[in-house]
Amino acid sequence: MTRPKRIFIVADMSGKSIKIFLNQMPKLAKGLIRLGHDARIFSYCDALRQLSPFKSKTITSRFYKSKVDHLLANRIKDYKPDIVYVSFARILNTETIEIVREVAGNAVFIGGDGDPWPKLQGDRIETAKKLDILTATNDGQFLQDYRDAGVPLCVFMPNMCDPDIDRHYPVGAEWQTAILWTGKAKHHADSSETLRQEIVARLIQREDCTIYGSCGRPQIGGFDYLYAISGARIGVNVNAVNSIRLYHSDRLTHYLSCGTFVLAKRVPDTDLLFKDGLHLKYFDTVDEFFDLADWYLNHEDERKKIADAGMKHVHENFNSQKIAGYFLDLAEKGTYKAPWNTIK
Repeated sequence: MTRPKRIFIVADMSGKSIKIFLNQMPKLAKGLIRLGHDARIFSYCDALRQLSPFKSKTITSRFYKSKVDHLLANRIKDYKPDIVYVSFARILNTETIEIVREVAGNAVFIGGDGDPWPKLQGDRIETAKKLDILTATNDGQFLQDYRDAGVPLCVFMPNMCDPDIDRHYPVGAEWQTAILWTGKAKHHADSSETLRQEIVARLIQREDCTIYGSCGRPQIGGFDYLYAISGARIGVNVNAVNSIRLYHSDRLTHYLSCGTFVLAKRVPDTDLLFKDGLHLKYFDTVDEFFDLADWYLNHEDERKKIADAGMKHVHENFNSQKIAGYFLDLAEKGTYKAPWNTIK
């Protein structure tokens, strides 16, 4: 960028401590600041909770959303940003963007969607049509849904990590395990893919495996989440859907950046992000997963070599400063240069 920019980030920040290190927005802000720009975060959902005396989401949304929209507009009017980045909050909609645009001058509006199945996310696609640019953590059918709806510019942008936090931690025996799975065994929106369920069902039968967030096991978050990854010899990544180009859950970035060896379900063009056998190992079937897991558990040098290379690769190429630079280029030039980017 030719001069320092002001970037206003409208975030969907959870107040739950279990998710403290999962949200991408503090990482993006940190990357922007380290590049010499100014970044401010407005938590839309937190503002909504603070203004409403009601616990009911329905009542709060009905009677207090407009107040949050105008509060947001006033903040943006005072800040005079060059870029407004919108991380889709639960009830943020087209009306929100229209109100904010009236006071935002010539600011570039960029949206970021990290969820699958955007057609199921309320009026998210209609909201995206009010933006200048839409980024998503896939470059397949989900992003194509935005293109087909007429969103001006739709671009793939991968998940980022913060190497200051997302790194390998020395942990005690209580965190050490052979194989780790975190998250649900099945996504509510899709019943056509059973591979993830089948793997988790077999993992839970093994004494050398640890599971959080499914099969009746509790969720894990905060530093405990990072410790659990650091203590695992193998981390398992299977997306809710695995046929979408370049799509990966942020779980994959968490696992790689914390230095565990990752076995990941292959998705189309995934080698543009992470190289098979160099940064991780891909698999396609349940049997192939367990064959690879057993082999690498018995070949520690090879397992450790790939785990270390994967962590180094993510820290160098997917850190928040690098990804923030891509966002700035996108706002200024309409594209950015990266090995996976096909927009010229």
